[in-house]
Amino acid sequence: MRHTILTLATGGLLALSSASANAADAKAVLENYADIALAGYEDSLQTARTLEAAIDKLVADPSEATLKAAREAWLAARVPYQQTEAFRFGNAIVDDWEGKVNAWPLDEGLIDYVDPSYGTESDTNGYYTANIVANPVVKVGGQEVDAKTISADFLSDTLQEIGGVEANVATGYHAIEFLLWGQDLNGTGAGAGNRPHTDFDPANCTGGNCERRAQYLTAAVDLLVRDLDDMVGEWGKDGEARGNLIGGEPDVGLIAILTGLGSLSYGELAGERMKLGLLLHDPEEEHDCFSDNTHNSHYYDQLGIVNVYTGSYTRVDGSRVEGASLSDLVKAKSPELDEELRAKLQKTLDAMDEIRKRAADGEAYDQQIGEGNEAGNAAVQFAIDGLVDQTRSIERVVSELGLQGVTIEGSDSLDNPDAVFQ
Repeated sequence: MRHTILTLATGGLLALSSASANAADAKAVLENYADIALAGYEDSLQTARTLEAAIDKLVADPSEATLKAAREAWLAARVPYQQTEAFRFGNAIVDDWEGKVNAWPLDEGLIDYVDPSYGTESDTNGYYTANIVANPVVKVGGQEVDAKTISADFLSDTLQEIGGVEANVATGYHAIEFLLWGQDLNGTGAGAGNRPHTDFDPANCTGGNCERRAQYLTAAVDLLVRDLDDMVGEWGKDGEARGNLIGGEPDVGLIAILTGLGSLSYGELAGERMKLGLLLHDPEEEHDCFSDNTHNSHYYDQLGIVNVYTGSYTRVDGSRVEGASLSDLVKAKSPELDEELRAKLQKTLDAMDEIRKRAADGEAYDQQIGEGNEAGNAAVQFAIDGLVDQTRSIERVVSELGLQGVTIEGSDSLDNPDAVFQ
């Protein structure tokens, strides 16, 4: 669901950058935005390569230690990547590509073994329990799929969204997450997935098909690195994504930026990733559901919104990319509105951090959205309310800058909650 905004809708991390002292210039804002995008995808690529090296060690020498190291590398890789989600929605190249690396939720029975509670069939997905790891050849509806060799090309060209089903996610962070953690069978109770390292050990194999499972995991991380490398190129000096943004009229670029901020804030994060799961009290609706890392993913999504608005990004090595910002443009027109939006962004970031603190104290995100957990539900709802409220100010920015045609994603969970239960 999308709605187009044509008219006004009914201290700390956000301290003003030095760029505020300079004359606001839309072209400079777009250049800095593209530089931040490039840095974020470079960091995502770097941490994915570290993950790839950790997975190579796990496959070569399966142990509790190497599995733990691979999981830690996956968690670290999510930090820069989630901050890049602010570049979605407004940039078609990013939107068309994103499903390769971060699509969710997924029907994990396509990939590997699952608990009997998962079921054996789906009315909408013939590949619901295809289990590619266990089956070198799969037949569905009279069609044969040759999965004897699990390669990066096989995952991307054949298996991803096979049968035209979006839930058949075979690639990206979440396929890798499932292979590293396994299913989280705890519902809204404590605990994440708990796949044993012996699932990758041919000499002491649990779960069966250990060599093929390792082959799948290796192919998936190889593909992730390849896909991220492609996106780094898109935002480089001669990249198409950068060129599309900077090569046209500045207002078109600003529309792209605000479409991305508003859509991530409202329809995607407040709606599909948070309110839907809270309405249903359903742990299957949390973003990083196998690893119980959702609290961090939501926090870094919000931080990505902050980065884009303030024109500043802290890289994984601690250095900063910063310059002219959307905040500068807004401040030049309406200092009060800039102050208002900055305050709301900080309030929402603080609310996301409170969710992280609850998780650090032993209450994971899936527990926080559980039915009957009034305090946890309230913490999540407070963050959702912050996201919705900051979107209202983003809409005011659109009006203040005189931009037409900014399109913000909606969500039934926010706009038509009754439809969620039908």
